[in-house]
Amino acid sequence: MPSSMKGSERGVSGVRRAREIVRLGLCAALLFVLKAALAPLPNIEAVTLLVILYTLWFGRGALLILCLFVTLEGAVYGFHLWWIAYLYVWAVLWLAVTLAGHRERSTLFWAALGGIFGLSFGFLCSFPYLAAGGIHTMLGWWAAGIPFDLIHGFANFALILVLFSPLDSLWKRVNGPKTK
Repeated sequence: MPSSMKGSERGVSGVRRAREIVRLGLCAALLFVLKAALAPLPNIEAVTLLVILYTLWFGRGALLILCLFVTLEGAVYGFHLWWIAYLYVWAVLWLAVTLAGHRERSTLFWAALGGIFGLSFGFLCSFPYLAAGGIHTMLGWWAAGIPFDLIHGFANFALILVLFSPLDSLWKRVNGPKTK
């Protein structure tokens, strides 16, 4: 911060920064709570939808949301092989959205991306099992989860198709079109 900045200007900047940190923390908490609320439904979750929206709204700030979310997940449910996958799997989605999000995309596009992510989730999460037990462990773990990946992919597609536009419109109405 330039030393020529007046005290009141620094204060306003600090308030904005604090507000942004609180906003990102609340977004991480919302991810965690919604995932827990939908936990009784096998592989039906709103995390993918929200990660897509958070990435479009916050850009790199969404990575902080993901770090907080993954840390909460590990702290509550334990740090095991599944958690190692969480360290990178949500970043893969963030990267896909970041690369695709430079142009305006249709809701159908985002639904398809979320569906593909859900279908590939088990495969993406199987790599720690490769390290822990070899290729047979990885493939066995992945194959056992394919029915759940099918549910995950179709549920992501449907949820994003229905909720993406209303949530994005609400966000833009409340916060303006650009938050990044």
